[in-house]
Amino acid sequence: MNLAARWSMAGLALLAAGAQAAEPVRVGSKIDTEGSLLGNIILQVLDSHGVKTVNKVQLGTTPVVRGAITAGELDIYPEYTGNGAFFFKDEKAAAWKNARQGYEKVKKLDAEKNQLVWLTPAPANNTWTIAVRKDLAEKNQLNSLDDLSAYLKKGGEFKLAASAEFIERSDALPAFEKAYGFKLEQPQLLSLAGGDTAVTIKAAAQQTSGVNAAMAYGTDGPVAALGLQTLSDPKGVQPIYAPAPVVRESVLKAYPELDEWLKPVFASLDEKTLQQLNASIAVEGLDAKKVAADYLKQKGFVK
Repeated sequence: MNLAARWSMAGLALLAAGAQAAEPVRVGSKIDTEGSLLGNIILQVLDSHGVKTVNKVQLGTTPVVRGAITAGELDIYPEYTGNGAFFFKDEKAAAWKNARQGYEKVKKLDAEKNQLVWLTPAPANNTWTIAVRKDLAEKNQLNSLDDLSAYLKKGGEFKLAASAEFIERSDALPAFEKAYGFKLEQPQLLSLAGGDTAVTIKAAAQQTSGVNAAMAYGTDGPVAALGLQTLSDPKGVQPIYAPAPVVRESVLKAYPELDEWLKPVFASLDEKTLQQLNASIAVEGLDAKKVAADYLKQKGFVK
């Protein structure tokens, strides 16, 4: 091949790389409050670096969003390390209850099986929990799931608002029931569509249909604000759910700076920070897009 031909081939390769890099990045998230917050944070960080994006924030529940990225219909979204136990049918592995080990395990499995890359996680644990009304907790000294089990065995009045996913998934409510030796019957459950804990917490706060407890997450802002208290999990039933951006390998190759851009942002999102930001959305009624923008500007991540 002569020199001119080589330059021509090199030029075509550069053009192809440019065309690939110009492909808009489809940013998604789950439908809940924190999903909306983190999805908007990722979207705005990418926008601030001149990356063309397509907004697919609040796309759906975990199976919907996960299905979209594994099918190549989504490029990046925030996921939780502990969900690796569910994705890879590996609930019994002890690694999921250790922040670093769980992250390394899901990172390895997803890279090998799905060509998905887990970027730097946040130092937070958005694990599933059960929150009860403070009046109920104080009257019956309910601080842990052990306390709840004893209360239920004595015939205590209890009705839980939760998503179908929480009620049915083997690593959610059934895992709590098995570990703490209680069983909630159908009349003790109010199944609400979607996975938004803002809705379940509100149902408990307002005592909708006799509800006095709710499915909640560790980073939920509305819990204390709406007069609820989370119950501790002394047996460590739940895995650690650290939020992290998950991106398709091919997209990361096109935008290798993604981790560099998102790492300091996610590193700043500890539990207290996420609770405050989530409360701004779920309690104060602020738009997730604005809450994300204000936080990024305040911290100097976006100009």
